[in-house]
Amino acid sequence: MSLAIVASQALVGSVAHRVQVEIHIAPGLPSFHIVGLPDAGVRESRDRVRAALTSSGFGFPPGRVTVNLAPADLPKDSGRFDLPIALGIMLATGQVADALPPSLSLSRTVFAGE
Repeated sequence: MSLAIVASQALVGSVAHRVQVEIHIAPGLPSFHIVGLPDAGVRESRDRVRAALTSSGFGFPPGRVTVNLAPADLPKDSGRFDLPIALGIMLATGQVADALPPSLSLSRTVFAGE
């Protein structure tokens, strides 16, 4: 089992709210679930992230992938979570830990795509 947490943000109007993208990878039958009040655009990121990782030469975990977008009561929309989800999967599977520059502090960096 592996866990990675990546910081992102959700926009409500013109206000950005911090969102923790928590990726948990466990053994079991292959599945990919996104929880935490995602809209259809965020749920579709399952397909975009899988395609992006595999076409970029990275591996996609064969087991259960659960993505929690916290806090759960904040609505999440758009594809801005694709990048933090993909990065979290690569971190949780150990594919980028050695490739990150020492100056990049994940605890002080917010990732958003689109």
